[in-house]
Amino acid sequence: MLELIAASRTYDDGHPVHALKPTTLAIGNGEYVTITGPSGSGKSTLLNLLGLLDSPTNGGYRVSGDETAGMSAGHLGSLRGRLFGFVFQAFHLLPGRTALENVELGMLYGPHRRAERRARALRAIEKIGLAHRAHADPRTLSGGERQRIAIARAIAGTPRVLFCDEPTGNLDSANTATVLRLLRELNAEGLTVVVITHDPEVAVAGTRTLTVVDGHVEEA
Repeated sequence: MLELIAASRTYDDGHPVHALKPTTLAIGNGEYVTITGPSGSGKSTLLNLLGLLDSPTNGGYRVSGDETAGMSAGHLGSLRGRLFGFVFQAFHLLPGRTALENVELGMLYGPHRRAERRARALRAIEKIGLAHRAHADPRTLSGGERQRIAIARAIAGTPRVLFCDEPTGNLDSANTATVLRLLRELNAEGLTVVVITHDPEVAVAGTRTLTVVDGHVEEA
């Protein structure tokens, strides 16, 4: 599904920073991969490359067998929107919009018409067990509920890969357990899940763990 081929990323702001050293890595359909490592090690850089939020400085990246180097920004954006969903530590929910409307917004620039967006958003909210809170303002939701709504927004467009960057970083242990259970259920249904985390409890929830240290990626 996802394949980095000797891919590296260097940032140059007067002084080159080798954020990710040459990395060859394959993630198959249906895997649940966790990525751990100290702050500044290159975890987010790796996630950005895998999620087509950034491009390798050198090396290649294939998605479903298609080499992404040379693709236009529009093509990359379309591929990212069609195949990937994203969940972050900050929930990024708009106040003044209902939970349902926030989930719909995640599909605003996709191919779905308004009625289909509403139907997909409702199904996603039902899947994460918050149908009774669909019309609530996010400001009235608990932290765990907000993160579940953020997950619903990420999966409403039926992506093939869900990328999560510290999805439990703002949650207590009970809500962390709820989110981890939801991720396991989504993975069991065939969704590929990739999670960045500092939390050992979250790291062991996956079926495969990668460790990033000083830009080097290793199997844990």
